[in-house]
Amino acid sequence: MQLNRLVHFHKTLGDKTRIRIIALLKGGPLHGQAIAGKLGLTPPTISHHLSKLREIDVVYQRREKNTIYFYLDEKKLERMAGAILMIGGDEMFNFQVDDQEKVRVIKNFTLPDGRVKTLPAQRKKKLIILEYMLRGIEQGRVYSEKEINEHIRQFHEDFATVRREFVMCQFMFRKNGQYELNPKEMWPL
Repeated sequence: MQLNRLVHFHKTLGDKTRIRIIALLKGGPLHGQAIAGKLGLTPPTISHHLSKLREIDVVYQRREKNTIYFYLDEKKLERMAGAILMIGGDEMFNFQVDDQEKVRVIKNFTLPDGRVKTLPAQRKKKLIILEYMLRGIEQGRVYSEKEINEHIRQFHEDFATVRREFVMCQFMFRKNGQYELNPKEMWPL
């Protein structure tokens, strides 16, 4: 996930009809005709707004016989709405000691001086090591490619691969050779 996705999410919710639809769906699933009737709008208008809400994954649909019902994904809505509060938070770099798997993976793939021996092939382990290598990168600060390379070299010699993985795994956002951390809620872990 990128910062642009968070901006798109908030722009999409910035419509009073969509907010009214979310409020209706909070009470339970409804079909499009029922939503149109309750809001006093035409079914095509409701379809348009529902498609926008499906784009940001806060609404999903299920077919029951010949009727399509729309459901609110409250957890996704809460997570995305809360993501903006994480921008600038230092807590995203603190590994929890009780997270035994992260601790074990970091221990297995790092040397005593903190450098990374090798990038794991398994995706889950690779994500843990990439997150580990983000320690010291400040949320909200824009870094040049050279600065990111220097930071990565503290952990691993192949800075180009790691830098590319940071972006591909959506830990960071890159534009015009400038790098910035995405909010933690946008990270794949």
